[in-house]
Amino acid sequence: MAQHPRTSETETTPTTGRNNGLTRRNYVRSLAAVATAATSLGAAGTAAADDDYEVIEAEGQTISIDSGETWENKLIDMTTGQDIIVNAHGTDWTIRNVGFKGENTSGTGSATFGISDSDPSGSSTVENVYLGDGTDSRNGSSSGHGQTAFWVDPDHAGHIDFENVNIQGFADNAIYASAPGNAGGGTIHIDSSFAANCYVSHFRLATEGSKVTNSSVYVDDSGYQGRGIWAWAPGTVEVEGCQIEMNGHNVAIDAGANGNPTEVLVSDTDYDEVAGIGENAGSTVELEDDVGTDPDAFIPDGVPRSPEEAASGN
Repeated sequence: MAQHPRTSETETTPTTGRNNGLTRRNYVRSLAAVATAATSLGAAGTAAADDDYEVIEAEGQTISIDSGETWENKLIDMTTGQDIIVNAHGTDWTIRNVGFKGENTSGTGSATFGISDSDPSGSSTVENVYLGDGTDSRNGSSSGHGQTAFWVDPDHAGHIDFENVNIQGFADNAIYASAPGNAGGGTIHIDSSFAANCYVSHFRLATEGSKVTNSSVYVDDSGYQGRGIWAWAPGTVEVEGCQIEMNGHNVAIDAGANGNPTEVLVSDTDYDEVAGIGENAGSTVELEDDVGTDPDAFIPDGVPRSPEEAASGN
C-alpha cells in the first residue's frame, strides 16, 4: 500500500479551500490539437478500441513495478468509483504514457503512486502522465490531508526524473518528494511539468541536487490552494525556468519547515509577488537577476492534456 506517513514531516500551516471541480481557465493557454499516436498494447486488461493503449478499470488493486520494468500505455478508468495504487521500487524502472480518467478516490494518507529508486547510482523515470482530473469530494480531512499524486518513499537513494506530468486538483501534495531528505538522500528532477490547484504544496523537494525546471504551477479560487514549491531540509533545491502563478494564495516558494533550514536557488523564473517567498528556520531563497514577479503559468509543450492523450503516447 502506498501510504505516506507524516510523523517526520508535519504540515504546520495548512490552507483552506476545497476542490469543487476544476475549471479550464485562461491558465491553459495555447493548447495544441490532440493528435493520435499508435503505441504498443499492454500485457493485461481491456484493450482500447484503437489498440494503442490498455484500459485498466480501478477495482481497489495494487500494481507493482520492479527493477528494470517499463509500465506504459495505460488508461486507468477511475469512473468505477474504486481506487488503484501503483508502486514502483527497485531501480531502472519506467512509468510512461499513463492517463487517469475520472477523479481519484482513495482516502486520507494514501497516494496514487508510491515510488523510489533504491540504488544510490541508479535512475528511474516518470514521463507523460496525466492526473488532471483530481480527487473527488470525499478525499480529504479536517487537517487538510488527502490523497497525494506521487509519494516518494524516504528510502529513495538514487535519482528519479519527472517529465511531461500534469497533476491538478489533488487534496494533498502533487509530487511529495521531501521525505528522502532525512533518510535515503535520493534526488528528484521535475522538468516540463504542470501542477494546479493542489493542497499543501505542488512540488515538494528536500535533497541537494533536486530541482524543478521549465515547469508551471497555477492556483486559483476553484481548488486547493497549496504552496507552489516547498523546499525542505537539507537542500539545496534549484528552481529554474518556471512560472509560479498563485493569484495571491499561500506562498509561491517556501523554504524550510519543522525547525529545519534549507536553501533554494532560483533563476529565470517568475513568481507571484503577493503570495511571496517564505524563509523559515533560517532558510534562504536566493534570487538571480533574471527572476521576475509577473508569472504567466502555462502547460508546457509535450504535457498531456487528457487521459487519452497520455495513454496513447502522443
